[in-house]
Amino acid sequence: MIPVGSVPKYVAVTPDDSTVLVTNWCSFDLSIVDVATAREVARVPIGRHPRGIVVSPDSTTAYVAVMGGSEVVRVDLATRNATKLAAPGSGPRHIVISPDGSTLYVSNNGSGTITSVSAETGKVLARVSVGSQPRSLAISADGSALYAVSYESSTVTKLRASDLLMLDRKPTDHHPIGITYEPTTRSIWVACYGGSIIVYDDNSVG
Repeated sequence: MIPVGSVPKYVAVTPDDSTVLVTNWCSFDLSIVDVATAREVARVPIGRHPRGIVVSPDSTTAYVAVMGGSEVVRVDLATRNATKLAAPGSGPRHIVISPDGSTLYVSNNGSGTITSVSAETGKVLARVSVGSQPRSLAISADGSALYAVSYESSTVTKLRASDLLMLDRKPTDHHPIGITYEPTTRSIWVACYGGSIIVYDDNSVG
């Protein structure tokens, strides 16, 4: 057992497998856990209700969605300093990153949008409405397509990653909440709150 903060919500592993990161929903911080020792080595203040985490390909930087506000925070994993990077929308919940590490994609639960953001500057590059309460995101292995589930709309949406052009939208079972992309079969797996999982062939989605 590894003690972290209050109500741990989301877990991410750095690409070099050295560090586990945990957002703590009720203590408003990020736990940094050393894999070799299986111990929390630092806790970084983030903001109200931190949730989604993604890490740069070089394992130096984490990006955290602050769902209780409108911010994405950048965390330097060497210095363990957190700074505001961007304000992508209301209630940012989940983040994925492009394969080259240049672009973040953020689901904004409160504003019903997906936003692309420069990972370097924090500039908002594009924004699109996808339905009510977008939750989890997935990205294709080549980084060309983005997939989002909208909880209250009960839909899955496919977007072109380069400009967030909507390519397709399909119905799901009630309240989709999780999504992942399986690269060997090019399929999209969607988990719904009622207990079902739907598998879509990417060729049939857009």
